[in-house]
Amino acid sequence: MVFEKLYREFASLNEVKAIALGGSRATDRYDEQSDYDLYLYCDAIPSKTVRTEILNRYCSYVELNNQYWETEDDCTLNNGIDIDILYRDMQDFEEGLARVVERYQAGNGYTTCMWHNLNTCRILYDESGELAAMKKRFAVPYPDQLRTAIIERNRRLLSGCLPSYDGQILKASKRGDLVAVNHRTAAFLESYFDIIFALNRMTHPGEKRMIEIAKRDANILPADFEKNIDALFESLYGDSETVAEILRSIIDHLDELLNAK
Repeated sequence: MVFEKLYREFASLNEVKAIALGGSRATDRYDEQSDYDLYLYCDAIPSKTVRTEILNRYCSYVELNNQYWETEDDCTLNNGIDIDILYRDMQDFEEGLARVVERYQAGNGYTTCMWHNLNTCRILYDESGELAAMKKRFAVPYPDQLRTAIIERNRRLLSGCLPSYDGQILKASKRGDLVAVNHRTAAFLESYFDIIFALNRMTHPGEKRMIEIAKRDANILPADFEKNIDALFESLYGDSETVAEILRSIIDHLDELLNAK
């Protein structure tokens, strides 16, 4: 199997201490065309020359050293399936998790994504057991302090203070600034879903299929959850009064849950 041969070559490099498979391929929710998300935990990132030699043996297309999010090589395997290979510093990754899980530092959306990534990944190689130990360290119940921090921070971002997203969306809508409307709506939904997942003590699954995952796995959801999100998208580039009404409905239904928690 081309994927197995590739990751085993990477496992033979001195710099690579652990390798994990993430995304849908690490679960039972994938099909034959699902991408591979491969995480390499390293003391140092292997050289471009070495990586190129390995990738050219197993990939028909290679984009080396993309730096848009994490350091990664984005490729298409010889069997036609895409693979994203991400290189991580083990200590930096663990410290980032500790800030969230143990010191309860909330972000502006997506707060627990890396925790979810660790919890759901499948370890393929672990030279010293360090990645398995990290998994064990952070295999803890969802902390109440973290839940509160995420909800409080992101609820203020939704509405209620001068920089809040709802006000920014409405100002942009009144100006007819569609790019800004789109940008601030995306940020609004990032914080909204961070609250939804925290409220349900669920780690954040990432940017894909959030509505589907929330409907499937969350125990509590706001009234008219999917209906209001659909209505928001349908109204965004229209009348600002309609946008304001839908935003208020989304926030009011969310507050009903928060006041009852």
